Amino acid sequence: MSELIYFDNSATSFPKPESVYRFMDEFYRKHGVNPGRSGFDAAIETEELVFNTRKLLTGLFNGDDPNRLTFSYNASDSLNMIIQGLAEKGDHVITTMLEHNSVLRPLHHLNVAGIIEVDHLPFNNQGFINPDDIKKAIKKNTRMVVVNHCSNVMGTIQPIVEIGKICREAGVFLIVDASQSAGSIPIDVKSMNVDVLIFTGHKCLMGPTGIGGTYVEEHIPVKSTRFGGTGVRSAQKSHLDEFPYRLECGTLNLLGVAGLHAGVKWLNEQGIENLHHKVMQLWDKLRKGIQNIGNVTTYCAKSIENHNPVLSFNIKGFGSGDVGMMLDVDYNIACRTGLHCAPLVHERLGTDKIHGSVRLSLGAFSTEEQVKTAIEAVTEIAAIRNQ
Repeated sequence: MSELIYFDNSATSFPKPESVYRFMDEFYRKHGVNPGRSGFDAAIETEELVFNTRKLLTGLFNGDDPNRLTFSYNASDSLNMIIQGLAEKGDHVITTMLEHNSVLRPLHHLNVAGIIEVDHLPFNNQGFINPDDIKKAIKKNTRMVVVNHCSNVMGTIQPIVEIGKICREAGVFLIVDASQSAGSIPIDVKSMNVDVLIFTGHKCLMGPTGIGGTYVEEHIPVKSTRFGGTGVRSAQKSHLDEFPYRLECGTLNLLGVAGLHAGVKWLNEQGIENLHHKVMQLWDKLRKGIQNIGNVTTYCAKSIENHNPVLSFNIKGFGSGDVGMMLDVDYNIACRTGLHCAPLVHERLGTDKIHGSVRLSLGAFSTEEQVKTAIEAVTEIAAIRNQ
């Protein structure tokens, strides 16, 4: 069988840089102990790695205080903590139809419980939110706006600078889900007026699964929603209020932190903008090639501008799952099909009625030859209906 063509990087980037694999192995063999819980050398060195990773990520996002960079399992974990830690009885929350279930479901449960009311704003036919729609939706009791920086279905990058300005002027907290953008495009929490940035490690940041986190600006009154050990002031009955402990408890995923550390260092060496430009050139070839195939429909993929390398499409007469299976079995191309945990996106596109779409998502190690093979594969599958 031919070598796997991995076009599911929006789910998890794969493969990782070789330096990530090496560093994780070396670190865990030498420093796989609890950080800072004891005074022996390995524990101290492990704590240094954890803090240095906080600094790396804080610098990547142009934050000020590394202690306000906290770790979690993933973006879903962080979004649950932030949304539930900020929401209060009677609040109004604005979000969009672009969101992943990691945003939709926490907000839904709070809404059903009678704690908050929620508005889901639509995106236009190009896949973008109009900042003016957010401005018009803000009420006296609006507490926060939760926005997906980059759609995991269409790859469209939202105008966070404009949205952030509106939120800051209105005194509304802006929560940005950067699951698909952190590590892919530059992020500056200051110039964007982002109050809370959520990221995951296993996508564009080139880390392993099971690690993610949050950067919280100083003025944000998020409450702790989980409590436990910190290794600091253990006699205190209440959970510690200061950061990073406010959003962390128990032993961290040290192997995940180590992999994330190596992933960010690799990104800094390569240059995020350089990588993005390279992958987007490949995406543009993929986009144009697939759009030239008869009976194929692509979604919100008319331009390379404000886009990540994600392409969703359907072939007339085929279910997305069938196309995905043929790409896998017949061409050894790994992709993702269905609703992509973003049901409102597909509701807006009308693809919810046809079981979603086929998603091809390129990554840092995608090649021109792989793109060519994918175009040929979709061409051959589409031709089946014409036989």
